[in-house]
Amino acid sequence: MAINNRVTKLMGTKYPIMQAPMGWIARAQLASAVSNAGGLGVIETSSGELDNIKAEVLKMRELTDKPFGMNVALSYVRGSNIVDFVIEQGIKFVTTSSGSPSVCTKDFQAAGITVFHVVPTLEMAIKALDAGVDGLIVEGGEGGGFKNPSPVSTMVLLPLIRSQCDVPIIAAGGISDGVSMTAAFAMGAEGVQMGTRMLSCVESPVHDNWKQAIISSKETDTVFLNQQGRPALRALRTKRTAELEPLGKINIMEHMGNLQALYFGGDMEAAIPLSGQVAGRIDDILSAKQVIDQTVSGFKSTVAKLAEQYG
Repeated sequence: MAINNRVTKLMGTKYPIMQAPMGWIARAQLASAVSNAGGLGVIETSSGELDNIKAEVLKMRELTDKPFGMNVALSYVRGSNIVDFVIEQGIKFVTTSSGSPSVCTKDFQAAGITVFHVVPTLEMAIKALDAGVDGLIVEGGEGGGFKNPSPVSTMVLLPLIRSQCDVPIIAAGGISDGVSMTAAFAMGAEGVQMGTRMLSCVESPVHDNWKQAIISSKETDTVFLNQQGRPALRALRTKRTAELEPLGKINIMEHMGNLQALYFGGDMEAAIPLSGQVAGRIDDILSAKQVIDQTVSGFKSTVAKLAEQYG
């Protein structure tokens, strides 16, 4: 059974589950599997490889007839006419991050594109609403990837922002299954975004070494880097990242290393493997369809159990 709410209406999907826009990873192979399973696959732009991304959009249309979206990482695609680029792709749902949505929201909306903006604080949420976005992705500091240097957990951030904002909210950070989706909905979300869980699924293009590292991780096996600088980020603990952790403030881009060797060659020390704390709750490699099906069934069974026990 489909889940019908404001998020699924805006995304045009069966379920309010979105795949995170991970650089170099969130491309047609993974995103189409998510869309075909009833969620929203999202194509990344943070890699800056716009010619390749255009080709990935064409692949998406060959692999799925379901809705999909695109992320615009504003700080990483400056000067690339990214707004025009996205509009030209015919995308109908865009998430924006790493910058102010005021520079693009009205242009996207004029082209018939729905805009959700990623926010790590209440202040940024209010600014995004002032810019006119259609919805928010509220991202807790336990999530993987680039983060606000003052991280706030999803359990604190999500109900806080919901108390001040009426727009549809997608929760991100710490979401991997039906139980965590239920918790997010209880705190005011109408959708969820999964990063690390999708990173570790069958269709993810990353090397199996990275997936296995996630599966073997404990909940304490991530590090938060560059907390005295900007941007901060959360990654798996490796020899490289453990050495960077106590430095406090670094030029993070100088330490990213050889991303291709990590992502596709499986060298876990070649670069920084971005992952969230929820890696400690992931113990198997599933297909995107299995992830989504199990999440939805777990969500519904958990809601029913709570209603029976406390209703």
